[in-house]
Amino acid sequence: MPVRKLRRGEEMPEPWLDRGDPKLYGAIAGVWSFGDRWGSPRFPPGVYKHRSLESMNRLSEEWAEANFRAFRERLNRTRHA
Repeated sequence: MPVRKLRRGEEMPEPWLDRGDPKLYGAIAGVWSFGDRWGSPRFPPGVYKHRSLESMNRLSEEWAEANFRAFRERLNRTRHA
């Protein structure tokens, strides 16, 4: 989707739903639900101190791999459901 720079407020497109429209709340809930299901990586809580940059990178890579595996599992569950 291209990004357009707007110089004036009049150039903005009209909103899809008006403020106060009952469908707006359902649309917002749907976007939040989608983001929660698909885009919420998990990181263990706490503060992690490292003696080296390599150690930090290794742990970050482990978290990234775990998050990607979890994403693929969620994707497979929704495809087979």
